[in-house]
Parts: sequence; C-alpha cells; structure tokens
Amino acid sequence: MSQMPQPTRLSACPTCDEPPQAGDRYCDQCGADLTAAADLAAADLAARTPGDLPVPPQLNGAARSPYPEPEPEPEPDDYELAAPAPDGYGQPADPRVAEALGAPEAAPPTETGTPAEIGPGANASTHISAATSTGSMAGTGTGADPRLPGGEHRARCAACQEGTIDQDGYCERCGHAQARTRDHMESELAGIAAATDRGLRHHRNEDAFAVSAAELPDGSPVVVAVVCDGVSSATRPDDASAAAAHAAGEALRVSLPRGAHPQQAMNEAIVAAAEAVNSLAMETGAAAAPPEGQRHQNAPACTIVSAVVTSDILTIGWVGDSRAYWVPDDRTAPPARLTEDDSWAAQMVAAGLMSEAEAYADERAHAITGWLGADAYELEPHTASYKPDRPGVVVVCTDGLWNYAESAEQMARAVPPDARSRPLNSAQILVGHALDGGGHDNVTVAVVPFPAAPGRAGSA
Repeated sequence: MSQMPQPTRLSACPTCDEPPQAGDRYCDQCGADLTAAADLAAADLAARTPGDLPVPPQLNGAARSPYPEPEPEPEPDDYELAAPAPDGYGQPADPRVAEALGAPEAAPPTETGTPAEIGPGANASTHISAATSTGSMAGTGTGADPRLPGGEHRARCAACQEGTIDQDGYCERCGHAQARTRDHMESELAGIAAATDRGLRHHRNEDAFAVSAAELPDGSPVVVAVVCDGVSSATRPDDASAAAAHAAGEALRVSLPRGAHPQQAMNEAIVAAAEAVNSLAMETGAAAAPPEGQRHQNAPACTIVSAVVTSDILTIGWVGDSRAYWVPDDRTAPPARLTEDDSWAAQMVAAGLMSEAEAYADERAHAITGWLGADAYELEPHTASYKPDRPGVVVVCTDGLWNYAESAEQMARAVPPDARSRPLNSAQILVGHALDGGGHDNVTVAVVPFPAAPGRAGSA
C-alpha cells in the first residue's frame, strides 16, 4: 500500500518540552507550531556533516540514534475505537451492560390515551399512521434511560431502539423522525365517526377534530362533529386547531342538552373556539399585548367547520375554507355543498370576476379571508340550518380532502354507498382517497349520518 511521505517528528515541544501526540501539528500545552519546528530540525540535521553529529552511545553493540525512531502511522483504513463506557452519554447501549447495571427494560407498546380533541367520554379508536410508524410507537420506553445524566426520562427511538428523542421529535442517535400521536387518529361513536391523517407531504398534522353524542332535553339524540384546520403560515397552527376543536366541541356538548337552539349554540361554540385560539397568543412567554390598533403578528390561527345533527334538523357553522357536504343515500338525488368558503377564490366568484374553475385554478385561490385567531379582522361566524327530506350523510372536512373531491358530485362519488351504516369505514376511505390523490395536505373528515339514530346517543 502506498503511503504519503511522513514529516519529521519531534520528541518534545521546542517551547515547553511537552511530548506531542502522533499526528499533532500544534502543541497541546502551549500551542506552538510543531510542523514548523520539525521542518527547522530537519533542515538543521541535513546541513550537518557526519563529523558534526554526536557519537551515538552504544547499547548491546547497536547504535542508538539521538532522534527517536518515528512510530508507524496506522493504515488509512485503520481506526481506533474508544473503550465502551456503559454510563457515558452518546454510547450505544449494550443490553448485556444494561442488564448488569439493573437498567429498566423498554416496556411493550401501550395504547395511546384518548386525546382531548376527540371529546370527553368518546369511545375512540386511536393509532399511529402506518405510513409514518416503524413498527413500534415512539416513547415506549419507561423509566430513566441509563445513558442520560441525572436519570432524565426520555423516550427511545422507534427505529434504532437505542437513541433518545429530542424535543423536535427526532432521534439523537440515528436522526429518524418519530411518529406522533396526531399523525393519524380515528374516532367512532354511535352515529358518527371521524379520521385525520398527516398526509404525505407535511411533517406534522395541523388538523384536529372533536366528536360527541348526547341527548336533547326531550330525549332525542344529537351528534356533533367539529373539524379545524391550522393555518400553516401562522404560529403554532397545530395548537390552534386542537384548542378550537376542543373548545367548540365542549361548548356544544354543554349547551345542546340544556335546550339551546342548535343555530344559536353553534354561533356561541365558534365564538368560544375563537377565544381559545386568541388565548394562545397571550400565553405566558408570548409577547405582550400590542397597543390599540396594532395586530398580533403571525398569531396562532385556524379554520373551523362544525355540524350538529338531530332527528329532523341539520345545522352547520363555519369560518374559513373547511367545508360540509350533503350526500343522500339515494345517489339519484342531488348532493350539495353546505358551506361557502371565506377565501380569495370565493370572493372572485361571488363578485362575478371569475368562474369557479378559473378562480380555483389561480395560485391565490386558497388565501383565506376569514379565520379564528388574534389577528383576524372581525369574527363573523356563518351558520345555516337544513331539513333534508331523505336519509344521507354529512361530510365535514378540511381542504386536505375536498381538494381531491371539490364539487358536491365529486364528493358523492368518493363517499361509499353504505356510509350511513358504516361511518368509520367511510371516513377511512375518504382519507385514503386524499392520500391516493397525492396527500399534499393534512386531511381530516367526519362522517355524520342523518337523521341521528334514536336511542343510540352515547355519553357526550
């Protein structure tokens, strides 16, 4: 194997007499340039005649050079490994060492608790998306990791099973992104179901939903679905959508059993959701309130759409561009879109400046003109009530779905024929429809059968 010429080595630093290590170019003690000093020594040695050199002492008949023999350098493909340190941070965990130290073993994956945004009392089925999971859930380890100083509790990586997860959700050893609980979630109650997925392009899910079922004062059933879409250009969009969905769902859960009119209850629920999102901008650690007349910059924001379904009436409320569709069981009857977007495209169409096809083909189409957030110009909740004359389902969704089924007819074709009897399966199929179409955005959908089935209301 060919090797590069090796420079002359010094036995000691010419400035402080500190012995250098192999390959050092500068003295560890004083910082002197060892390469320059070695070059001077080599030049001095070359300039001397044989008579100028000191007579080397004899040792067992062999001559000993006044300059130590250079140590052989390791081959370029040879590397020295540091000795394993069982309690050293950053070292791969050896299970035999961990066992000898009495370290706790990783517990088997456990089912995630019901998230707040699903709604109190919901019998939810929640799981990690198969598209983002690696076979085991992040954070399955229990107890302290023996490699962390101070016994700090940290989740283990689902990919390598050795590294720990940083605050951004990545393994500090292999860099693998960990699945989050909100990457894919599903919930099913009697008479309603919802599903949400991160999609194929986004690094997190900024959508949220809440579903609940209860009874009106007369004992008739009522079901509620709330779907929120965080505004990605705003701060903390995922927190905004979760806060709004929870607040609206809770407000409806409380007011409807007390006898509030569904349309009034819907309006109050959207106001409660807006207040919940506004409070995020003023939490501890956030910037102080701006002077009068100045708006929050990039405050948390989201859109909202909600449906309340009873045995004879359907009520919709919304702000932003999340939508609700009516799809009858009888597919010969016309479906309908129940909401109008607060968006640039909708304004162009309403003003007669563009056709719907032209407006939604424009790059500005999805710029929203209404949202929940501290920097919203004015909160104007939209509410509407309908009395369908036949059974069907209400599809409540974010633009992550309707981008792939924009018209009412396209949405009706995507909804399975048995949606009213199998709402969860239908929600799953609709999420899959969006993912198959490209999954460019987070996708969330709730499927609400109409009318609400009597005697099937669960705990709200």
